[in-house]
Amino acid sequence: MRQYIHVTKETREFLSKAFDIEPRTVYNALNFVKDNDLAKRIRKLAYEKGGILMCLCECMETLHDNDGYVRQYLPNGVMLELNKKNGRVDIIKDGKSVKNYQHVMLDRLPAIQAEAQTI
Repeated sequence: MRQYIHVTKETREFLSKAFDIEPRTVYNALNFVKDNDLAKRIRKLAYEKGGILMCLCECMETLHDNDGYVRQYLPNGVMLELNKKNGRVDIIKDGKSVKNYQHVMLDRLPAIQAEAQTI
């Protein structure tokens, strides 16, 4: 998971002037590329100026189709296909169902998702 501190362009310019540093140094501090004393001071002032800590993670696109299916596309190329009518969940890799579950309740989905991410 990658994290950074979101600030406005004006705040980035302010930080650059306040510390008499290049914009690239501000970028490195706000994106946690550097973790020295100067970077920590830059981040502290960024928070004081309204900076927000943001976290980026791998996305899983989930589509709720009108055909009664939910399809979730995982970062590893696997797709989960959930049939809302009968509770069947298929783990699909390269267009083929490699595993399926019958009558799945919502509380089982995290475990199925975790298994699908390891395929």
